[in-house]
Amino acid sequence: MKQLRLPETKDKYQQDGKSNSSKKRFPNFPKFTRQHLIYTSIGLTTCVLVVLAFRPTPVVVDTKPVEQGTLQVTVNAEGKTRIKEDFIISATVNGRLDRIKLDEGDSVKQGNVVATIDPLPLNTAVKEALGKLAEAKAQRQGVATLRPKSEKLDQIRSRISAAKANQLQAEARVAQAQAALAQARRDTQRAQELAAKGAIPRQDKERAELNQTTREKELESAVLAVSSAAKEVEASQAELQVLQREQRDPDYLLKVYDAQIASIEAQLSKLQDDASRTKVYSPIDGRVLRVLQKSSNFVSEGTPLIKVGNPKDLELVIDVLSRDALNIKPGDTILIEQGNNSIDNSAKNSLKAKVRLIEPSAFTKVSALGVEEQRVNVIGDFVDSASYFGDAYRVDVQIVVWEGQNVLKVPLSSIFRCDGNWCVFILKDGKAHRKTVKIGNRSNYEVEIQKGLNKNDIVILYPSEQIEAGTAIKPR
Repeated sequence: MKQLRLPETKDKYQQDGKSNSSKKRFPNFPKFTRQHLIYTSIGLTTCVLVVLAFRPTPVVVDTKPVEQGTLQVTVNAEGKTRIKEDFIISATVNGRLDRIKLDEGDSVKQGNVVATIDPLPLNTAVKEALGKLAEAKAQRQGVATLRPKSEKLDQIRSRISAAKANQLQAEARVAQAQAALAQARRDTQRAQELAAKGAIPRQDKERAELNQTTREKELESAVLAVSSAAKEVEASQAELQVLQREQRDPDYLLKVYDAQIASIEAQLSKLQDDASRTKVYSPIDGRVLRVLQKSSNFVSEGTPLIKVGNPKDLELVIDVLSRDALNIKPGDTILIEQGNNSIDNSAKNSLKAKVRLIEPSAFTKVSALGVEEQRVNVIGDFVDSASYFGDAYRVDVQIVVWEGQNVLKVPLSSIFRCDGNWCVFILKDGKAHRKTVKIGNRSNYEVEIQKGLNKNDIVILYPSEQIEAGTAIKPR
């Protein structure tokens, strides 16, 4: 067997000039070779790895303490701004529109001329209608001259009155002649009787007969006078009827001309009104939102030209699902996102508005996924200044349908279902402990805890299947 050469080590120390104290400090200490050190290191490393392998590794999780504060239940939706009263100014008449010099954003005042339509064709039409009206009135006046004069009618009526008076006088003379003839006949009869008895001379008899003959002739003359007077009345009345017919003959022509005059006057009135509306005015004080017809061209009446409104008088139009609209009521707060800043639940950096109206009628809208949805427009009024927005700006909003103060709450990502209940994991003494909780209202990010947790309890967010009751936990 080969022996160790310890003396050589001693001699080496002596040769190197080492002190005696060094020899006494490491008496008989064995020499470790490089191989011995390597084996020793491997063994220690193996022991450490074995210990670490069998030691339980904590699960790294996100945590958050239970807080007490404000909780808002909201309906999230998209909307747009809208000017409450915008006006689309249209062409008032047919004609050639002059080039509009206004641009979007220009200010306008009520009564300012915003567009002009060439008035020359309308003014020419007005003059032409005035000429036609004068012609029709002149023709009507010419027809009126064809009527018999009123003096002639009065004269013939006077003749009729005189003829009737003559007829009455003749009739009176007839009656008088008849009475005289009757008396003459009685006198003749008495004279004949007395002459036959010889009481009177023959001459008296003949005188009585002559008187009777005279009275008969007078009666005949009176009757002829009555007939002549009646003929005169009839002739005068016939002449009057002729004149009256001549008076009525131009009536139909007068009616025709009256109708033409009325038509021309109506047309003239419209033309004059159109000519007065060739200048288009702004109905309000505001700004030009859009110029719909910029260049000069022919436009028809009713063609939209300019859209004007007051950009400071804005409202919100938010379309929400009809089932969400059931929870919204007038007066609810609306939180509006500003630019790229997200709306937080505290709403400290959000613009505010109020719900004014939930429209009574819903409409169908196809979603981005192609699903038909029934949606309702919610109209809101700004509470804060809306100078940040303009007309038809898209906005992301949250409508607060419930708000609670001093509410015990946890992140929504911390709760999960277990055995038909709601549960959370809390971190205590480095381990996970499962707690059954009773929840209340919830927002998109937080949920109200009514029972099961205390303030400042540490809850585990996003609990995975690795976490069970008693699992070692390490906060991230």
